Amino acid sequence: MDSDAHACPACGQPVDTVVRRHKTLGAWVPVWVPGPCRNPKCEAYVDKAAEEAAADDKHRTPVTKTPVTNTATDTADTKKT
Repeated sequence: MDSDAHACPACGQPVDTVVRRHKTLGAWVPVWVPGPCRNPKCEAYVDKAAEEAAADDKHRTPVTKTPVTNTATDTADTKKT
């Protein structure tokens, strides 16, 4: 693991180290990556509120637009007639 601190590629300011994860051979493995830039003058700046909103959206399940039908009762109804 690097002992060097991470820096923003756009402005060079130091950034926090964030733990992400990826799956390797069926196990989740931690990966330490540079976090978002907090320098408001930087072009890569990420507002903390915008980052939290994006994290909320990432964990929500999408709404399906197709109606769910119960095929077992549909076929039973058609056999009676």
